[in-house]
Amino acid sequence: MITLKPQDVAILLKILLKREPWTIAALAAELRMSASEVHAGLQRSTEARLYSSDSRKVRIDSFEEFVFHGLPFVFIATKGPITRGMPTSFAARPLSEHFDESEFPPVWPDPLGNKRGYEISPLYKRATEAAKADPKFYELLALLDAIREDGPRVRKVARDELRLRFDQYRKKIQLPQELK
Repeated sequence: MITLKPQDVAILLKILLKREPWTIAALAAELRMSASEVHAGLQRSTEARLYSSDSRKVRIDSFEEFVFHGLPFVFIATKGPITRGMPTSFAARPLSEHFDESEFPPVWPDPLGNKRGYEISPLYKRATEAAKADPKFYELLALLDAIREDGPRVRKVARDELRLRFDQYRKKIQLPQELK
């Protein structure tokens, strides 16, 4: 039986953002993970048919289906106490452009964060560090948090935003139909 881990989703998101060939070591450094964690995550994702190890591409149709229909049930985001942190979900770009600012928005705990809000645990332990170094990755993680945590209105806008990004990936790679 395959048991995906939350960091496996983050690994696949990072691959979606890559424009040039990548190495496991480089991915690991950018994700603030060990190379062995990335390697194991890619193996699990291959077994789950979310990634093709032969082409080194995300199987975008399967991944999209998992994100929209599986993620909210497998990697649930629960609300924690009020804390200082980094905005996520509807409080971060690009969703913050669609919704009014909340008195206590969702945040990833971070002592250097610029917002006070209710705590949402990031998808994986060091996601906050990786997101600070890569604004596009930060957007994707925030959109996933909206899928994991929020109600139908926010989730719909997050899905629309993610579909745009997934469609860009489809155009970039032009995979054969059996890998989509």
